[in-house]
Amino acid sequence: MFKLFKKKTELEKLQDQYQKLMKEAFELSKIDRSASDDKYALADEVQKRIGQLTNA
Repeated sequence: MFKLFKKKTELEKLQDQYQKLMKEAFELSKIDRSASDDKYALADEVQKRIGQLTNA
């Protein structure tokens, strides 16, 4: 109940963005491979930022 008013941390936002990009990349892989590769590249950049935050 109290989580309703809690703001997401930067790490949680990045993890949500990563999940969204991976899902979009998977869906695009069935239709357009080059667009899917672009989404995977964006997801990889987000994953690197997540790694930096967890290691810092």
